[in-house]
Amino acid sequence: ELAGIAVIADFRSRDVAAGGQGAPLVPVVHQALFAQAEKPCAVLNLGGMANVTLLDAHQGVSGFDTGPANVLLDIWTQKKLDQPFDRDGAWAAGGSVNRQWLDHLIASEPWLATPPPKSTGRDLFNENWLQARLTHAKEQIGPISDQDIQATLLALTARTASDAIRRHAPDTQEIIVCGGGALNTALLSALRDHVPRDCRVTTSQDYGIPVQQMEALAFAWLAWAWENRIPASLPSVTGARAPRILGGYYPA
Repeated sequence: ELAGIAVIADFRSRDVAAGGQGAPLVPVVHQALFAQAEKPCAVLNLGGMANVTLLDAHQGVSGFDTGPANVLLDIWTQKKLDQPFDRDGAWAAGGSVNRQWLDHLIASEPWLATPPPKSTGRDLFNENWLQARLTHAKEQIGPISDQDIQATLLALTARTASDAIRRHAPDTQEIIVCGGGALNTALLSALRDHVPRDCRVTTSQDYGIPVQQMEALAFAWLAWAWENRIPASLPSVTGARAPRILGGYYPA
């Protein structure tokens, strides 16, 4: 309405109507951009949530959410530093991971152990989720400094993402990271510490795509697919009955 241009939007509804979860939507775009026949790779998008696309010429394409990416890190930084985010992960890098609390964060959330297809969001991983686990830490573990909490939340993102890739695609040789979390150098370092030594961790920038433009590029691709009547849903990702043309057209 404001721009006076036609818009293609609402990509999730048709997949949901076909029995799918309507998310994640970007694996089909990752497939178009990064599928490499010579080696299995994963594309890890670190936005508020983390989602992964697993690309393997022999196994096909799959994808799912792995858990929180930046959402809890940002909540804690905003609460304690009055900053929108922890730039470069510098605050987290200066702290120490509390291993006992990290294990509790993972063990206390049943969603993390559910098999794909699966997706999540801020309806689960939010300030209330974090506060409940901070209360447990205070009662059962003892004091944890604010900075160590940030370091542990960063480790939670790295560990849940890497564990998911290791569990569902153990032959992965490269993880291509995109999204705002790809700018968090401490998070990328933690990822490298958690994956096998023969698995490279790169970013979409290494392939000519700025890490924060991947999402916009993906939805532009979905609009192109609608215009060309190309099914853009992946049943192996969302659980839908069959591929569907996604989106609705809103004329100017």
